[in-house]
Amino acid sequence: VKEGDVISKEQGILELETDKATMEVPSSHAGKVTKVHVSEGQSVEIGATLLTLESADAGETDAAPEKPSAEAKKPEPEKKPESDKKPESSPPKQVEGPADEEVSTAASKESDSEQASAPTKQPSPQPAAKKAAEPKKSAPQLEPTTSADGGDAAGDDNGAIAAGPSIRRFAREVGVDLRNVSGSGDGGRITRDDVLHVVRAANQSATKPAKKGKSTAAASSESDNWGPIRTEKMTKIRKTIARKMHESWSTVPRVTNFDDADVTELESFRQASKDDYAQRGIKLTTMPFVIKAVAMALKQNPALNATIDMENDQIVYKDYVNIGIAVDSERGLVVPSLRGVGELSIPEIASDLAKLAENVRSGSFSVEDLRGSTFTISNLGAIGGTYSTPIINVPEVAILLLGRTRKLPVVVNDQIVPRLMMPLSLSYDHRLVDGATAARFLNDLIGYLRAPSRLLLAP
Repeated sequence: VKEGDVISKEQGILELETDKATMEVPSSHAGKVTKVHVSEGQSVEIGATLLTLESADAGETDAAPEKPSAEAKKPEPEKKPESDKKPESSPPKQVEGPADEEVSTAASKESDSEQASAPTKQPSPQPAAKKAAEPKKSAPQLEPTTSADGGDAAGDDNGAIAAGPSIRRFAREVGVDLRNVSGSGDGGRITRDDVLHVVRAANQSATKPAKKGKSTAAASSESDNWGPIRTEKMTKIRKTIARKMHESWSTVPRVTNFDDADVTELESFRQASKDDYAQRGIKLTTMPFVIKAVAMALKQNPALNATIDMENDQIVYKDYVNIGIAVDSERGLVVPSLRGVGELSIPEIASDLAKLAENVRSGSFSVEDLRGSTFTISNLGAIGGTYSTPIINVPEVAILLLGRTRKLPVVVNDQIVPRLMMPLSLSYDHRLVDGATAARFLNDLIGYLRAPSRLLLAP
C-alpha cells in the first residue's frame, strides 16, 4: 500500500519476513493511509508503527474521494515543511534508494509549493511517476516487487485481480506484475502456470542481462565462459538456513548411526485401521507411530532430549518432548514444532500433524509454530531416499532421518522371509551424546516400531 490508498479492515498491507517464515500482515482498521513508516527491505522491531491511517470512523469516508483527499492535505503541510527543512540545511543527497523514493520526494515538494493556492492539485505527482515507469517498458512483466508509485506489483490496491494469496506471493518473489497476466483458470483466475508463462516470455525476449545492482527477487539472465546462467537473490529464509547449517557444521562434532527398523506389523495394523480413522477425519500414516515411538525412546534416553550450554558448563535436560518436523516448503526448509507429543495418543498426534502440514502448505503458520522443538525428525523417505547424514538443528543435540520403507529379505528363525524395513539415520552431538547412548536410543526406537501394540498401550 501507499499514501493515499483507502484500505479495508483485515486487508493485507505488507508482507513480513522473519528468519524462519514469511507472513502477510492485515490492517486492524479501515481507513485512508496518510503515512507509510516503513519501506521495502527495512528491518523493523516488534511493536513498530507500520502505517498511519485516517480512520473510517472519523466521518470523512462517506464523502466523494476527491473531497476527503483535499481535506486530508490540510494537516500535511504542517508536517511536510518540517521534513523538508532537513534537506535545506543539508544536501538533497540524503534521499538514497530506488526511483520510487525519488518520485515520492519530488511529488511532496511540488505539493508543498502549491498547497496554499491549489489544495486540490493532489494528482500532480502522476506525471513524475509515469516518467519513472517509462524506462522499465523494455521488460514490463518482470519488475521489482514495488511498482513506481509504491504499490504492490503483484496486484492492484483494491484486490480486483483474481489471484489467491499464494499466487500473489509467488508473483512478488519472481517480480511479475499480475496486472500484466491473463488468467487461464475458472472465471479468469490467475494460476501459477500463468505467472511462469510471463516469466519465460520475458526471459526469451530479453536482449541484455539484468544489471548486477538491481534489487529484485527475479532471476537475472547472464552467461559465463561455458554458457547461460541464472542468478537470483537469496531469500531471508534461505540465508537463515545457510547460516544455521554453517553454525551446526562448524560447532557441533556430529556422528551418525545407521540402522533399520522392521515395520511389517506396524504397516499391517495401519492398513487395517486407516479406514476407521478416515471416518473420524484422520489420515493415518506411518509418521504418527514414529513420532510416538521417538517420544517414548527419548524418555528412556534423556541425553538426546537436551541442550548443551558450553558458556556455563551446563546440560539442560528437557522434561517435555516437542518434536520438530522438517518440511520441504516452497520457501525452503521449515521445522514447525509438534508440542507435548509425549502426552498425546496416536490419533491425537495424527490430527495435530495434519493441521500442521496444512498450515505449512498454505503458508499460514506463525513464527511461534517454529519454536520450542527438542528433537527433529526428517522424512526423506517421502521423496525416495534411504540413508543420509542429517545436520543437527542446533541447539538440539540429535536429529532422526527416516528413509524409504522397502521390502527386503531378512533372516527370521533361520528362515529368509520378506519384511518391510525402514532405514534410520540418527545424527547426534558427540559433545553430549555418546555412541553407546545413541545405539540404545535406536534399539529402543526399533523395538517400539517392531511391536506397534506397545505404542497403542502407552499412556
